[in-house]
Amino acid sequence: MWDGRAEESGRGLRLIIRPGGLANHAVRLQQSPLRRFFRPASPSTSISTIVSAERLYDRNFNFAFLSQVGFALVNTALLAHYPRWIAHHGGAVDAAGWITGTASIAGLLLRPVIGQWVDRFGARTIWLSGYAFFSVGSLSNLLVHDLGWSIYVCRALLVVGAAVIFSSSLTYVTHLAPSDRRAEAIGTLGAAAFLGIVFGPLLGDLVLSAERTRAEFESLFVGGVALLVIPVGLVTMLRPAESEPGRGSVRIVEFFRTSRRHWPGTVVLLQITFGVCTTVPFVFLTKFVDDSAIIGDGFSTVSLFFMVYAGWGMTLRVIFRRTPDRWGRRKVLLLGATVMASGMLSFLLVDAEHAGWIVMPALLCGTGHSLMYHTCTSLFLDTFPPDVRGAGSGLSMVALDLGAVGGAQVLGEVAFRLGYDLLFVIVAGITVLAAVVYAMSSVPVWRERRRDASKNELRDQGA
Repeated sequence: MWDGRAEESGRGLRLIIRPGGLANHAVRLQQSPLRRFFRPASPSTSISTIVSAERLYDRNFNFAFLSQVGFALVNTALLAHYPRWIAHHGGAVDAAGWITGTASIAGLLLRPVIGQWVDRFGARTIWLSGYAFFSVGSLSNLLVHDLGWSIYVCRALLVVGAAVIFSSSLTYVTHLAPSDRRAEAIGTLGAAAFLGIVFGPLLGDLVLSAERTRAEFESLFVGGVALLVIPVGLVTMLRPAESEPGRGSVRIVEFFRTSRRHWPGTVVLLQITFGVCTTVPFVFLTKFVDDSAIIGDGFSTVSLFFMVYAGWGMTLRVIFRRTPDRWGRRKVLLLGATVMASGMLSFLLVDAEHAGWIVMPALLCGTGHSLMYHTCTSLFLDTFPPDVRGAGSGLSMVALDLGAVGGAQVLGEVAFRLGYDLLFVIVAGITVLAAVVYAMSSVPVWRERRRDASKNELRDQGA
């Protein structure tokens, strides 16, 4: 019956198909008793197609999801209010940009090694080490009394800890997910981060008063570490994914060889651009609100922004979690970039007299974030096979850090010398330009897919 054979494995069924056999037997597959084990294949399917009969949302994925919720809650509480910790020591917006950008260089330099560590020692082990780095970074802020070298080290430890945690969790869920649901898995994990972002800044607002004393900041740093006990416990209960390689080189030269061998293309530009975009809410928002005296009538403007930004983004991510795999990841990514650029421009409408309008950029930027990140990362990892998936996620995070490092330092100077309005316009312009370049590079891909679809349709009609 089949122009090939079906084999059973630990992760489901593997259908081995000889070239030319897929289109000829598409109808027979639909009529076969085995059809419930198989998902529709894309036009590019060739020699080997793996179709998993397992659930994506099993015990391991759920624990990973809940651990990310807890970490995102603490991380965002510190991240959103760290510019105010810098201001507590006399730093302006340019100082916030330089400290954040310089500290991010540590994450940028270690990303390649982190990815290789994940491939070599397993995601769970490296994941736990990330929590250790982050905890030390948070508690070491208790020793900071000025804007000297110590605050750069503390911020760098927080960056490294977060980099390790995000790279490990990202690699882990991509090993759990079937290939045709990878974008969904990454998007759902991202929804966990959104859930943490909803309440993280609010947690900081509950701890910090209008005076923002040193004792309050110390409570924030110590309390954040205490809250990490639950996420750490969840990670310890994870089981290794079946496709984790458990081997691989940890030499930096091997990372560059792997990256060159599996280079993902112009999607790297969109990932860098997304890194630039994240500096606006996570580096400059609190300073923009404070410096512009944007005070809500009975509400915290910063908390309102993040609750809308993350709440709306999380809702969209859950509702449309399978849209990128069905409608096309490139199209969803370009739509997200367009909405993100609009969100940056909508910041121009927010001032001291219109504090409530902060909801508009929150909605638009939240939409852009929900559409961009997981589709971009999924496209980024497509070219990396499972045994070097950690290196792929490391390269993906390197691209994000490149945008964050350059964005934080350069945009901080722009805001300090020329004002926040120009900052928002520059970020919007960069996003539009990157989207145009990526759209142009996608045209040949779309044409080839249309040709393949037409050929398959003709084969079906002739069968």
